[in-house]
This record gives sequence, C-alpha cells and structure tokens, in this order.
Amino acid sequence: MPRKSNSTTTNSDTRQERKLDVRLSDIKEGNWWQRTKSFLLNPRTRQVCGVLFLLLALFAAIACLHYFFSGSNDQSLVTQPRGARLESRGQIANLLGLPGAMLANWLIDGLFGLSALLLIFLTAYAGLRMLSVKFKASASRIVLSSLFWLLWGSVTLAFIQKSVYVPLFFHLGGMLGDQVASAMLSYVFTLGTLLILLGTLIIYLILSNKNFVPAVQRLWQKLTTKKEPNPDPSHDPASEQPDDENELSIGDDEHKDDNDNDKDDNEGNTIKIELTPLSDDEDKDVSAGVDVEIQPTHDEEVKDEGEDDVSDNDDTDITLDDIQSSDVELVEQLPDYDPHLDLSTYKYPTLDLLKTYDNETAPIVDPAEQQANADRIVTTLRNYGIEIERIRATVGPTVTLYEVVPQAGVRIAKIQSLENDIMLSLSAIGIRIIAPMPGKGTVGIEVPNEKPQVVSMHSVIASKRFQEEQKMRLPVALGRTITNEVFCFDLAKTPHLIVAGATGQGKSVGLNAIITSLLYKKHPSELKFVLVDPKMVEFSIYKPLIKHFMAAMPDQEDRDIIITDSQKVINSLNSLVIEMEDRYSLLADAGVRNLEDYNDKFIHRRLNPEKDVENLVTHKILHHRYMPYIVIIIDEYGDFIMQSGKEVERPIQRLTQKARAVGMHMILATQRPDVKVVTGIIKANVPTRIAFRTQSVVDSRTVLDTKGAEHLVGKGDLLYSGGGNITRIQCAFVDTPEVEAIVDYIHGQQGYTEPYQLPEYVPEGGGDDEPARAGEVDMKRLDPMFADVARYVVSKQEGSTSRLQRAFEIGYNRAGKLSDQLEAAGVVGPNKGPKGRDVLIQDMESLELLLQRLGVG
Repeated sequence: MPRKSNSTTTNSDTRQERKLDVRLSDIKEGNWWQRTKSFLLNPRTRQVCGVLFLLLALFAAIACLHYFFSGSNDQSLVTQPRGARLESRGQIANLLGLPGAMLANWLIDGLFGLSALLLIFLTAYAGLRMLSVKFKASASRIVLSSLFWLLWGSVTLAFIQKSVYVPLFFHLGGMLGDQVASAMLSYVFTLGTLLILLGTLIIYLILSNKNFVPAVQRLWQKLTTKKEPNPDPSHDPASEQPDDENELSIGDDEHKDDNDNDKDDNEGNTIKIELTPLSDDEDKDVSAGVDVEIQPTHDEEVKDEGEDDVSDNDDTDITLDDIQSSDVELVEQLPDYDPHLDLSTYKYPTLDLLKTYDNETAPIVDPAEQQANADRIVTTLRNYGIEIERIRATVGPTVTLYEVVPQAGVRIAKIQSLENDIMLSLSAIGIRIIAPMPGKGTVGIEVPNEKPQVVSMHSVIASKRFQEEQKMRLPVALGRTITNEVFCFDLAKTPHLIVAGATGQGKSVGLNAIITSLLYKKHPSELKFVLVDPKMVEFSIYKPLIKHFMAAMPDQEDRDIIITDSQKVINSLNSLVIEMEDRYSLLADAGVRNLEDYNDKFIHRRLNPEKDVENLVTHKILHHRYMPYIVIIIDEYGDFIMQSGKEVERPIQRLTQKARAVGMHMILATQRPDVKVVTGIIKANVPTRIAFRTQSVVDSRTVLDTKGAEHLVGKGDLLYSGGGNITRIQCAFVDTPEVEAIVDYIHGQQGYTEPYQLPEYVPEGGGDDEPARAGEVDMKRLDPMFADVARYVVSKQEGSTSRLQRAFEIGYNRAGKLSDQLEAAGVVGPNKGPKGRDVLIQDMESLELLLQRLGVG
C-alpha cells in the first residue's frame, strides 16, 4: 500500500510538471492569446456578461422612464459642479438617485433625445444574445438598422422641435441631434432639411428592404390604373373590374404586410454611433455594409464566411522574417500606441479648485448709467453738428459698447476726431472709437463701466464652449468679450504670440490664464512647457510640475527648471532649435507635414521606432517617437534682448519662423514694446498679438499696428489681434491661491521619473572641459527600473525596445531611454533596427556583479 501511494504521488507531480511545461511553452509560442480568447468565449463568461448587460439596461430604463417625470427638477442639480452636485444629491427625485438622474440626463438631453431609448434596447439585446437567446433577425441587420434609426430619429425629432415649438425641459432630439439640425437649417433652411430627411429615409428603405421598390411600383401602378379609361369596348367593367380590384388589393395587402413586418423589425433596433456626423466616405461605407449584410441569401453568407477563412489561411503564409524586415512588425504584433500609458491614472484638474464669484456669468446691467451715457454721447455729437439716427448699448463685463448710426452725409473721420471731447463729456478713464464697426455699418464707442465685473477663471473654464471644445489642439480660454461670450483660441493655429502691456495692467495674469487653460485640457504626455522668467517670481509657482509638464536640457538641475539666467536662456533656446531640427528630420522620414499627422501615424504603429533616422544637419541618429507639443513662454524677453542681443534674438527668430509645423509654439511677453524689442522680423513671424494697456499710442502701434491700447482701462482689459480682426476682451482672473491649488493637485499624482529631455546644446568653444556628446547617457541618473529591466533582458536574451515596452507596460520614450542605459552599461549592444539589440551578458552572475559596481540592486 505505501508503495502505491508513493507511486500515485509521483505520477501526480509528474503530470503537474508536464502541465506547467505545456503552459510555459504555450506562452513562449504565443498561445496566450488563444487561451485569453477561449476565456472570453467561455459560456460562463458570456453568461455573466449577459446578466450585467441586462442589469445595466434595466437600470437605464428605470432611470430614463422616471426622467420624464422628475427630470425638470433634477436637471439643475446634475449640471452643477461636482462638489455641489454631491452635496445636493439628497434632493434628487429620480428613483435611482444621483447616478440614475445623471445617466438619464446624459442619454436623453445630452445625446440622442428620445432616440436614446434605443440604446437601452440594444444593451438588453446584447445581454440576451450572450445568454444564448435566439432572434429571428440577424445581428448585422439589427446593428445596421439601429445605426440609421438612432441618428435619423435624433435629427428628425430635433428638427420637429425647432420647427414646431414644443415646451419641454429637454431637447427632443438630444444635444447631438439639435446641433446637426441647427447646422442643416442654417445652410438649407426648412424645406431643404425636410428633403434631406425624407431622402435619407427613402434610401435606407431601399437598401434595407428589397420589397420596398416593387411595393412602391405596384402602388403607383394601382393609382395610375384607376385614372385611365379602358380602351377595349368589348370589355365588361361590371363583370371583370371587381375581380381585378380584388386581385390588386390582395396582392398589395400581402406586400404591405411584408413591408410592415420588415419595417417593424428595423424600428425596434439600435446601435451606439459616433458623436460626429459621417463624412461622405464613411456614409458610403455604411451603405455598402447595409447592402452586403441584409441582401444576400443564406448560401451567399456561407460563401462569404468561407472566403474569410481562405484569407485568414493566406495570412499565415507570411514568414516571421518577412514581418521583422519591415515596419509591418509593429502593426501586426502591437496594439495602438497609448501615449497616456505611463501615467494612465492621471486625473485632470477639477473645477472646484477655482474660485467662484457672484453673478460671474452675467454682466452687471445699470439702465440709468446706460441711458445717461447715451444722452451725453448724443449731446456731444450734436454740439459739433453731427446728427444720429439711433443708438443702442451692449453691456460687457468691463465696458459697454454704444453703437451709433449717423445720418447720411456725416463723415466718419469727424466722429473719430471727437474722441477726447466724448471722453470729457463722459468723465471716463478712456474710450475707444471703432469707425466703422466691421460688417455692421455703425460706429462703435466703447465706454468703461462704473462698476466693472470680475471675470473669473472658473466661469470660462466651466463654460460649455471650453468644456465641449474638441477641434482645438491647444485650446486657451482667455476671457469674455464685450458681448459677454467666452473667448477661446487655438494656440496651435496662432501659432506664436506676443503679449505686451505696461506694468500692473494684467500681463502676468494673462499668462497664468493661458497656462491654466492648457493644464485643464492636456495630458502630461501631450504637452510640455519651457518657462523663462527673469523676475524669478512669476513662474516659480509652477516648479512642482517638473515631472509632469516641464521640458529640460540634460543635467539641468531641478531648481533651475524655471530659467532665469541669460546664458541659460541662450543655451535653452538653441537646444529648442536642435529639437526643432530633429523633429523636422523625423517628419520628413515619416512623409508627413505636421506634428498631428506624425503622432497619428506613430499611434497607429505605421512608424518603426527601431529605424535609424539621420539628422542631415548634425548627422545624429534619431528614432521615431511620440512627440508632445512644446510651449515656450518668455516673460519680459525685452530684458534678454537688451542683455544678449543677437544671441537671444537669433534662435527666437528661427523658432518663430519654422517651429509651428513640429508643434513648438512661443509666447513672448514684454512691458516695453518698442521697436528694438518687437522687431520687424519678430512681428512678421508672430501675427497674433495681445495688448494690455500701454503707456503711449506709440507702444500700441508697435504691438497692434494701430492705436487703442493706450485707452484701455487696465486690470485685465486687453485687445486681441488675430486673423485681421481686433477683439476687446476682459481677461479671466486667476489668483495665486488658485494656481497653487491646481499645481498641488497635479503634483500629488504620479509623474514621470524626469522632465522631458531636450537635446544637449554645446556652445562653440565652450569651456576648458570637453563637453558631453549629444545623447550621452548619465550613468549616475539611471532609471529606477534599470535593475529589473537588465535582469529581464539577460534572462530572455532579448534586447528589443518594443519587447521592454510590452513586458513592463511602459511608454516607448521611457523604454528607449532604458535601452540606451543598458547599452551604456554594457548589457546590450548598439541598436540594429528591426533586428533589435544583441545581449552581451550571458549569465545572471555576471549581471549581478555589474549591478553592484553601478550601485543598483
């Protein structure tokens, strides 16, 4: 008996070891995907997911149905900022509380209106399919039909609500349908929109129902047959006509029933679609999909499946050597590159970090003040023989615009010459006359308000325009216009910016507003700053962001991340020029014209990061990588121009001339906008300018090429010149405690191990010591993962950067730096492109000795 027990135990251990060996061999051979796939297709996994989908559908159905009774009360609560929303959750009337109210408001009012109920149906349908419930209609038919009814129904309901006033607390077609319907009405008006909706409905019915056209033809034939007399005199209409009519009616009813059944099948289906309207190409693809999926018979579907199988077998004929010898390796073996992967848990700053003010979204209206100013303007103009037809006022946060329509024959130049007289009559700090108003046929007179309003940063960041902005690559919410609208611009299209103004007029607050806007919109992997501050106090508040949003030269001390010394400014600017040239070399090799297209190619694995790319200027070897935007902000750059002259001006000129396409944008701020600082070359390459109040009209003309900035009221009142137009804006006010709260919120999260590394710049004849070569690795600042990565490389005897990226779930930039450090330490050899790197250390004992010498464990 004991011998049998030992034998049994030995056999059991042997079987377990064999199973373990099989699993390890499966992982090495790539069968892990098959095991993952089998887990996902496991019946129990599908059943659990099906139950979860049904519960989600039930939850959403209850929330949405009760939304029609309680949504008017809950809507004002769920649209509050997060903190206030949580505090008032006890007042929610929805049966499912705050989550139910938010979900229902988002689905119905925020997305597709009443059509959003089809999303709930589709969720329940998916759950039932996972529970193996059979349906008559095919899944492709339901999906494609739902895609149409969801979009078409949303736009149609929005069109009905706009055409016939329906007093509801929510958008009948949702915000998406409302936007599409508004765009259609603004271009083709009501009749055109109606024709488009009817046309798309008919096209859909033709594509989805093969009996639709024959049924319409029979109906048309029936209608036309009744109107035509019988040409045969021998024909007896009394005896034969009833039979013919009965025959037509029966045939029509049968086909009508078929159509109705098909239509009912289509109407009860739904699918989740993209939030943007389809382009022409995409529309064609959808139509083709409808034709292929719905029209073929069962035999054709079987044939299609067989063709797919053949194509899959053909793919297996490609050898591994063929894949590794081209850039296709990245597409075949890796998913899309995720630039957020290194900081996947990063959370954007919340709105409750910003201070709120009373009535921050509405201007302070004083009818008595407006009437008094209007009377003074009319009286002053009449005293000089100028009669006007009418005058109207538009109240802004800081100034009120009075639009004057002069009588025929009055010269506008005469009104402009009375600027000082009107200012005297109004007892105003400064007025600005716009003669004429662009596109209006009026003369504008801007008069400061007696009680100016504070435009908070919270009011512009929390605005719908800024929150829902998706097209701008570097969106900046600058403040509010004279009509109290939030003013946003895209720094990526600007592409560079001059900010000028006298001391104490709001220039520094404006720069903080620009930085704050970008911090609220961009992930650390997408944006880096280079901040230059000769005053040493303006940008020091942003030092804690060194591991998130800062770029630095190699060996730059953390305390010097905000550049203050003139020599370091020169080095940093020249380093940025080298970065610009490197980026242009990578863009040229990728065959693209701008950074956005380049990053899109890199994300979709159409660029090989192992490929050697030579910079034709410096002959440095580069590799494709994801590249963030770089925003360079130089506060009071006039000081550096005065100190260093051409040494600073030359790299600034090169950056403003060429850096736009590679995602590098410069903001130059100065309080002395004279011609020695704002030179002609700088102005030619920086077409967008912001002018706060200046000391003289000469300074205003230097910055804006026109007068007006000298009459601003200060405290953030500014003129924005861009695209040939000048807009008056009250800059948003962001206080130091607010900036500190935002910086602390970001600093408290996980950051990168080091700032974004700029290329090293070596001045000509710089120093007695031999400078370090560009790209040289500092072995004193090894990555914290260096030891673990080295052990992995030696144990696997593989040194590919892409393999490190997959194994340790890190971004490519960090994996590339680790590969360079491994090469410098002698663990791996130089890069060989698609073949990876040779591993120079063959055993773990030798590696451990090396790690001890390097001081890492």
